[in-house]
Amino acid sequence: MEKARVSKSGVYYLHFGAGEPLVLIHGLGEVKEGWHNQYELADQYELIIPDLRGHGESTKMDGISIENFASDVISLLQELQIENAHILGLSMGGAVAQEIYRQAPDLCRSLMLVSTFHYFPQSLKNLLFKNRKRRYLSLETPKRQLNEVARISLYSWKDENIEKFSLYFRPKQNSFLLSLKSCFEVNNLSLLPAIKVPTLIIGGQYDAVVPVWIQFWMHRLIPHSEFIIMRNTGHIAKLEANDRFNLVLRNFLNRQQTAV
Repeated sequence: MEKARVSKSGVYYLHFGAGEPLVLIHGLGEVKEGWHNQYELADQYELIIPDLRGHGESTKMDGISIENFASDVISLLQELQIENAHILGLSMGGAVAQEIYRQAPDLCRSLMLVSTFHYFPQSLKNLLFKNRKRRYLSLETPKRQLNEVARISLYSWKDENIEKFSLYFRPKQNSFLLSLKSCFEVNNLSLLPAIKVPTLIIGGQYDAVVPVWIQFWMHRLIPHSEFIIMRNTGHIAKLEANDRFNLVLRNFLNRQQTAV
């Protein structure tokens, strides 16, 4: 088990491997260890895997927003004296990756945006936020909340998958709701056409959290981006189809090295 370190700003993170830097950014309510199935990428890449503020071991609760999540990661990379890195984000982490590009485009070698989003129409976002908040809070116990989120997030409800999901989905209620609200405030409609680094967009065929048509919309907006649908997966392809998922990442990353 890799031992977590802590940055000067209080961000806990894992840091191991060798090669070009690769940042892995988790989703809403997750923790950094949720990338356990991707640790094998350390044979080719220097992995930097943070707990976003209010998640996992990073206990700072004030200022929770996509913008501050991104600035925390940028500060961490600057502290580690990393000039640029491949940035991979899942779901909310994908929104953070986009924000990192907005704040520090030269820091990004490439972007990998997985089961994520760039915008929610005004007519939908308030309704969606209120509905998901009410549904989450109506479940009286953490176990019932976990089961509900697992049921929505996973395509396969095998006991093995639910058990793995429960290990790495550990939301703190106040942070979870503030982070969820921040997700619905994202508007990158003007940012995506300006992205100039190689970009891979991955969607899950049966994603019930962020439907795959949203990732297709992102693909249409980002010039020269690549788009892949992971068949027979839900929102968490990195767990449900980790071998295929890792191969897709390696193929994309290897092409960036070849291009250089």
